[in-house]
Amino acid sequence: ADGELVQYHYGLKDLVTILFYIFIAIILHAVVQEYALDKINRRLHLSKVKHSKFNESGQLVAFHLTSVIWCLYVVVTEGYISNPRSLWENYPHVYLPFQVKFFYLCQLAYWLHALPELYFQKVRKEEIPRQLRCIALYLVHIAGAYLLNLTRLGLILLLLQYLAEFFFHMARLVYFTDENNEKLFNVWAVVFVVTRLFTLTLYILVIGFGLPRVESQALDPERGNFFSFLFNNILFRMSVLLLVCLFQASVMWRFIHFQLRRWREYWNEQSSRKRAAAGAKQQAKPLKRDSGYHENGVVKAENGTSPRTKKLKSP
Repeated sequence: ADGELVQYHYGLKDLVTILFYIFIAIILHAVVQEYALDKINRRLHLSKVKHSKFNESGQLVAFHLTSVIWCLYVVVTEGYISNPRSLWENYPHVYLPFQVKFFYLCQLAYWLHALPELYFQKVRKEEIPRQLRCIALYLVHIAGAYLLNLTRLGLILLLLQYLAEFFFHMARLVYFTDENNEKLFNVWAVVFVVTRLFTLTLYILVIGFGLPRVESQALDPERGNFFSFLFNNILFRMSVLLLVCLFQASVMWRFIHFQLRRWREYWNEQSSRKRAAAGAKQQAKPLKRDSGYHENGVVKAENGTSPRTKKLKSP
């Protein structure tokens, strides 16, 4: 009927939908590789290692940019940003609007398609464990938010994560084209710190203050209520917040360590360049010669006399 709002729930048929969009993601991956990345690679003449990293960052830039725009559109139109209370009000959020459900299914399809792409792209063996770990983390978090009815919180967290990842891989692409251009890494560093702070604030707001105020506090898996009764216990709530803070602190520690190492390498490179330039300048400086000529190791004046002044005897 006119004005009727249709909402959706997850089920086994989602697996068929995800399988279909896995094939769509593989096709789109091949299109981006063939018509964009391969043409740029032919012009840059990169080494094999840089060629692999360039392809990885190029694919992720296209994916993260699309996901950021799409996710931002969803959270704005659904009112999750204008009304932060909607992140925990009426939990569990069992029934989803079409665009929210479709977004989650496409996200799962993309990260599942990344598994066969490791074979198609002929990724080096040294890079496979890192990429598998990254794919597994995304799949666990996205599927967890989808199945445990935390889709609204998951959308905001994905938006923040993808925004930081977009700037990082964009900075890598610029660096591969011009190794002296590292300005975008500084932009990524600022965005990374800001998104970590927003993520931590969001966790504290939802877990510490939002979910404990949910009216239905009983465990009810049939209705999708998995968490609210646990968060009513202050000890459990504080333990979860402590784990979240420790995890974010470890991420920030690795980030700070990476930045310090990068700045140290930069200043060492700059100092070595200055020393090399000073040495070249000193070699290019002409030697100052004394007037006259040398004879048996003694400087003689032009008239054959010694340039030394004779000492006058005192009377």
